[in-house]
Amino acid sequence: MRASLMTSSQKSALPLSTDLPTNISMMKEAFGDSPDIITRLLDVQVSQDHLSVALIYIDGLVHSESIHKHLIEPLLNVQATEQTSEQYCGVHEILQQTISVGELFGAKYDIELMGAILEGSTVILIDGFDEAFIACTNGWEKRAIEEPQSQTVIRGPKESFTEDIRTNLTLLRRKIKSPDLRFESMKIGRYTRTEIIITYLQGVANENVLNEARRRLKLIDTDSILESAYIEEFIEDKGYTPFPTMLNTERPDTAAAGLLEGQIVIMVDGTPFALMAPVTFFKFLQSSEDYYQRYDIASFVRLIRYASFFVSMLLPSLYIAITTFHQEMLPTTLLISLAAQREGVPFPALVEAFLMEITFEVLREAGVRMPRVVGPAISIVGALVLGQAAVQAGLVSAAMVIVVSFTAISNFVTPAINLAVAARLIRFMLMLLAGFLGLFGILFGCMFILIHMCSIKSFGLPYMAPISPFIPSNVKDIFIRLPWWKLVTRPLVLTKNVYRQRPMPKNPKKK
Repeated sequence: MRASLMTSSQKSALPLSTDLPTNISMMKEAFGDSPDIITRLLDVQVSQDHLSVALIYIDGLVHSESIHKHLIEPLLNVQATEQTSEQYCGVHEILQQTISVGELFGAKYDIELMGAILEGSTVILIDGFDEAFIACTNGWEKRAIEEPQSQTVIRGPKESFTEDIRTNLTLLRRKIKSPDLRFESMKIGRYTRTEIIITYLQGVANENVLNEARRRLKLIDTDSILESAYIEEFIEDKGYTPFPTMLNTERPDTAAAGLLEGQIVIMVDGTPFALMAPVTFFKFLQSSEDYYQRYDIASFVRLIRYASFFVSMLLPSLYIAITTFHQEMLPTTLLISLAAQREGVPFPALVEAFLMEITFEVLREAGVRMPRVVGPAISIVGALVLGQAAVQAGLVSAAMVIVVSFTAISNFVTPAINLAVAARLIRFMLMLLAGFLGLFGILFGCMFILIHMCSIKSFGLPYMAPISPFIPSNVKDIFIRLPWWKLVTRPLVLTKNVYRQRPMPKNPKKK
């Protein structure tokens, strides 16, 4: 069954011929005579002989100037030597001494050559030899380093990852200037052959987590990997849950901070979003800016995030439950005001809430898909116009518009988009429970969610750690952030390398 899933290029491994036209025809046939496959024929003089040489590469994947400067010109102006008696060794030495690219190595099979060409290298075929040479000349167009689009901060670095994995590795090297920063590369995808790099800090990362990540990645056998989300779904702990168990980030400083705490970072070529594991629920409510501001300000903002997360999940369901089943919980004045607003509304509170929530979700999605110039204007104007028109038409009450609007604003406060989406999904479930069972339904739903979260694991790490199981020494950076001089230890659940800094004296005095 596995053999039937292989691509045509993977089923054959043909050796090269000593005849140059045969080898050129083999390469052209392998790529289907594609017009972007460039074949350049050269006549190279070696001693008293003339060798026919062919350069094969893909236009657009190579750096054209490097090919002309480091391959074509040196080969045409080669100075032959007669240091060796064997012709093969002499040609090999001449190429090594003449070609000035960074990497040059030999290959004897067509699959090796095709893989190198597809990665932007140039293949050098020589008439009379059954071994080709591969020169590293990749140099395709790539996006420049820009400011993060989805994880912005007021104070902090303004650079983000790009789609080029080599640039991303360089950004991490700039953050962590240590030889203990390790990269392990592998390729996944039968057609895409996407490069995946596991990044970790030797001596800090948990070896069990690292070995488990390697094992799960090696089990992946699929046609393509086009984004890191593919990898995330393949290797995350299995279980039907709306909660994310891997953190994605486009910020090099966030990835570096995770590495320094014992996490591993999985980078995927072709996407600016790197994956971080293992993670807990509380990591999704933390922002890199929490560590660039004073601890008191950061703690206050973090508490605001927690409150906003619960509001985004519970506010519509609480409104439905109270107005439908528990009116006695409201002050008399407020109850009369709400009753007057709902007097002409033909729908029950549950239907009213669903109508407004779905309308807002449609507006949100439309704002994302519309052109960037008009998208925000359409979503804002659409929300205002539709909300006002719905109230005047008597379809919904003004209080419901306020509840849905504040819920949507609270949802935007969550730093991790995937957790914000999970809150939106849970909100609809709690609204149904509130519409049929009132506050008892909400309580039942919250208990089920809490039990479910305590059962989730991320690469063996309990999702609710360090609250469940309770680890007192790790609570100092969960709901609030203590000063940096108090954060002496790393999270014990991630690494055995406990201490990150030397403890400061309690009462430092000036000498």
